Amino acid sequence: MRLRHIEVIQALLQTGHVGTAAEWLQLAAPEVEERLREAESQLGFMLFASVRGRLQPTPEARALQVEIGHIYEALEPVQRLASSLKQYLAPPLRIIGTPPLAQQLLPQSLAALRRRLPDVPCTLLSEPTRDIVRHLLLRDSDLGLSLHDPQHPDIHCQPLAQGKLQLLAPHGWLQPKQKYISLQDLAGQAMVGLEGQDPLSPALENKLQALRPAPTIQTRVQTHQMMRSMVEAGEGLAIVDPFTALGARAGGLDVCPLSPAVPISLYALTFKHATPSAAIQTLLGIVTEQAEAMLAN
Repeated sequence: MRLRHIEVIQALLQTGHVGTAAEWLQLAAPEVEERLREAESQLGFMLFASVRGRLQPTPEARALQVEIGHIYEALEPVQRLASSLKQYLAPPLRIIGTPPLAQQLLPQSLAALRRRLPDVPCTLLSEPTRDIVRHLLLRDSDLGLSLHDPQHPDIHCQPLAQGKLQLLAPHGWLQPKQKYISLQDLAGQAMVGLEGQDPLSPALENKLQALRPAPTIQTRVQTHQMMRSMVEAGEGLAIVDPFTALGARAGGLDVCPLSPAVPISLYALTFKHATPSAAIQTLLGIVTEQAEAMLAN
């Protein structure tokens, strides 16, 4: 018997029906029947008998079933090796983004990349910008995406798109169809602050503290996503990046940009002494398209 005969026998043992076995093997039903006849001809005995519309294995087929199972077990290491060789030929893209981008922008971008390059494996991590730089310098990642320019001599920083900082407020806090809010309107309001190294925080907080009366900040958190959660919990207002604001709007919070506008850019970070692969360049084009479409909304 050849391997193609063994495949048909195994499929019929599992399904008991020619049509189902054909679907399983992605063959036409007549081809399954022909291979079964070939196997029985070579063996010199019947393997299946038709009983009430189903194929019942003969005692001879039952005797072969155990050894056929051993053959399939022996094939598993070959299949795993073939899969690993395929991944070696198409090395994975190692992408790392700050939390707002890893949650709001990159999933859609990687899904679009999969439609164009279905055989390229990807890994996605979420880290703050300083850790993205470290991963790129250690060559642990191929591409970083951040809302800040780290201004590192060995990191190439490419702007991809630009948006505006947004105010998050509980549902109904803003006027219907309100297009923007001025900083002066935040005077005396309870707000959530940001703790940590955010390049925009010092300048923005200085402007807020210059208001009379200054906003009250009783709670500080580490990320914009946590700021959104605190607004949802009723802790006050927050100023966040536009990607976090998109998710917050979908979650029912009120969102609008500040006036005057505070711009914020999306950057692609790569190791300066490495040449981006064709897959990375394709992904950058997709990320730019996705970001521009999201920010336009």
